[in-house]
Amino acid sequence: MLKKETGKSPQIYRKIIELAKERISATENTVSQIAYSLGFQYPQHLCRLFKKRVGCTPNEYRTQNNQQ
Repeated sequence: MLKKETGKSPQIYRKIIELAKERISATENTVSQIAYSLGFQYPQHLCRLFKKRVGCTPNEYRTQNNQQ
């Protein structure tokens, strides 16, 4: 159903989220820079997808992972 509506499979989104997590944790790039590098036209789309899949925003994820 997701593929029918978006043209992308859930596996693609899973991989995008994994790449985003790596870049958020390993770089000082802004969320906007990361979103653009992953092919998003608008950073908000990455933020919305990330929060839906991970349960927190990219910035919250960065803060949580920098404290550990």
